Amino acid sequence: MPTFVLVHGAWHGGWCWDKVRRALEEAGGTVYTPTLTGLGERAHLASREVGLDTHIQDVVGLLEFERLAGVTLVGHSYAGVVVTAVADRLPRRIARLVYLDAVVPRNQQCLFDCAGPDFRARIEGQVSVDGEGWKIPVPSAPSLGLVEREDIEWTMPRLVPHPARTFREAVALRAETTGLARSYINCIGAGATGGPRSAQAEGIHDYHEIPTGHDAMVTAPSAVSRLLLHIAR
Repeated sequence: MPTFVLVHGAWHGGWCWDKVRRALEEAGGTVYTPTLTGLGERAHLASREVGLDTHIQDVVGLLEFERLAGVTLVGHSYAGVVVTAVADRLPRRIARLVYLDAVVPRNQQCLFDCAGPDFRARIEGQVSVDGEGWKIPVPSAPSLGLVEREDIEWTMPRLVPHPARTFREAVALRAETTGLARSYINCIGAGATGGPRSAQAEGIHDYHEIPTGHDAMVTAPSAVSRLLLHIAR
């Protein structure tokens, strides 16, 4: 059975994969859900110094110290940048990259480059006004595709501000990841960000869609886990 490393996006933590993790483990998979520095239960480590490389090293360290190989590495949203860099650094440990409604950066691109100038202007404004110049405030539930009361009440209290430096810093790739097996899961339901055939999926031939919002691991955990098992196998 496959080994999964599931990497959360901005504002979240490893906790957001709980339902997906349980389903994958019940199917016989081995699952790791690291929390990136400054987020989730590691929010006390948040600071201006937390950058993209900090988060890349969080995942690199997990793969190396757990001696993982043949990994299906999954990145949600912002974590598309993180997992792309991790796969670039440790390609022999990765069996497949999976982008869950995520950004897919090219060399020397940051998240803002992938998301566009309007998104950058809006986020930088929030950082300046409400984030002390270095924190991205927690977004609204609708912007994450959370519409059910149960999902909102479970998710929103756990979200914390995200270090803005990680959105500003460009990823440095030694080689493009197009040589690795890659899959893209596009969320096309309420609160979806990519729309039909997301531009982020360009060049990724194994393409899938889920009719749910951006936080699919919360709103559609059964569909996400089934699809991940299908992809990994």
